[in-house]
Amino acid sequence: MKSVTLHSLRDCRARGEAFSCLTAYDATLARCADSAGIDVLLVGDSLGMVLQGHASTLPVTLEDIVYHTRCVARGKQRSLLMVDLPFMSNADTGQLLRDAGQLMRAGAELVKIEGEAWMADGIRELTRRGVPVCAHLGLTPQSVHQLGGFKVQGKADAEAQRIVDAARHLVDAGAAVILLECVPRDLARRVRDAVEVPVIGIGAGPDVDGQILVMHDVLGLNSGYVPRFVKNFLHGQESIEAAFRAYAEAVHQRQFPAAEHTF
Repeated sequence: MKSVTLHSLRDCRARGEAFSCLTAYDATLARCADSAGIDVLLVGDSLGMVLQGHASTLPVTLEDIVYHTRCVARGKQRSLLMVDLPFMSNADTGQLLRDAGQLMRAGAELVKIEGEAWMADGIRELTRRGVPVCAHLGLTPQSVHQLGGFKVQGKADAEAQRIVDAARHLVDAGAAVILLECVPRDLARRVRDAVEVPVIGIGAGPDVDGQILVMHDVLGLNSGYVPRFVKNFLHGQESIEAAFRAYAEAVHQRQFPAAEHTF
């Protein structure tokens, strides 16, 4: 099958077709998700919580991300591989470039970075050097303590406008993709209408171009609190690959997220 590229995501957006994204951390499940038709795999710093047992993503190191990126890169064939820059990779431009370079050498095809409009200079420098960037806005887990917890962002008018403005600014700086996490549906629609690049959502409603979930959530491997935007796709399926395929099809057909998964 033809490999998914940034051009593929742009074409999906232009045609009004949704694309599917899922986290992955090892070769076996990456191969499984790839075979199931998942368009984008993310080696997320969520591995700190779902693999390492931490309470947040903050303890995850660059070495952790590089290791899992290499594993996923060896397992996938068709899917586009997006990779998180971990906490404090954006401390300065030099470190940002060095860390992104390591991820690209490990197999990343798109690098995701958290931050708002102030990240424009870093994104501009990465783009100049051939590193495609996804800018992560809304709930940014690396700022969980500053945000006061894992809460919906952009509910107030001023905050919503700041997110829209940041998306525009970062796209102008070169961001190839925007990812919105835990924002109201109407705000996600505003951001999608404000930029010309693909917009991925998690807890952002159905009106964006792509949807992403954590693999463990898709498989119902939750302990305790289950976020509103999560759905167990393994329920009623005979295999993990069937669950991934059900998730991909639900996204492609715009059946997921439904109203009950939306803020």
